[in-house]
Amino acid sequence: MEQEEGLTAVDNVVTQFNTYEDFLDSQITTVDLYYLEDEVLARQLVELGYRGTGEVVKREDFEARKAAIEIARLAERTQKKTLTSAGKDLQDNFLKALAVREEDNRNGKVSSVIFIRDRNSHGQEVSGYIDYAHRLKTEDFEVYFNGKRRLLPKPTDLSFYNWESHSAVWNSTPNYQVIASNPEGLLFKYKRDRKILNVDPKARPGDNSTRIPIQTELYIQAIIFDHISRRKT
Repeated sequence: MEQEEGLTAVDNVVTQFNTYEDFLDSQITTVDLYYLEDEVLARQLVELGYRGTGEVVKREDFEARKAAIEIARLAERTQKKTLTSAGKDLQDNFLKALAVREEDNRNGKVSSVIFIRDRNSHGQEVSGYIDYAHRLKTEDFEVYFNGKRRLLPKPTDLSFYNWESHSAVWNSTPNYQVIASNPEGLLFKYKRDRKILNVDPKARPGDNSTRIPIQTELYIQAIIFDHISRRKT
């Protein structure tokens, strides 16, 4: 409790003053300056706790908290800049759906699994499940949101199936563990809260999960599963 109160005091000071010297000056009275006749000495006495009209805040605490706030601010600004869907004129419902989910998948609020069925560049019908958050971290989505390339499942995704060659592969990702032994079909266990995502259209998708079919001109079939983790961080 005392530690929390201490942090609150530091936060209050950090938000009010740009520099530690500004904070020290705010604690110095005209009487202090009259008797001490030295502003630097007056600041030192406030810093040591011998003078002052308010909270005693150490220089290292002030500067550490100030730096932490600045890092958080820059991280937030960088996060906004990394949204590759921002400012794009998106016409298709599928790309709009991806854009809506981009920020939440980047920051971990939502974990989306994308099912796509369509034909590849060789005319072969392929389908698979894509871990959207993982792809966002490992790939530049600019080409997809610009319409220069279509997002298609790869053999490195959660699952991939080629309907012509009948080759099937599946891979766990940093977010999901693939459970391929289920007789009813694939299951994906979200590693953060260990909840099961069931992609069987005849079954419920699972706790805190939704299944949303997307009407799109880009693919034969597209579905997005959204999972919201309830695990406290």
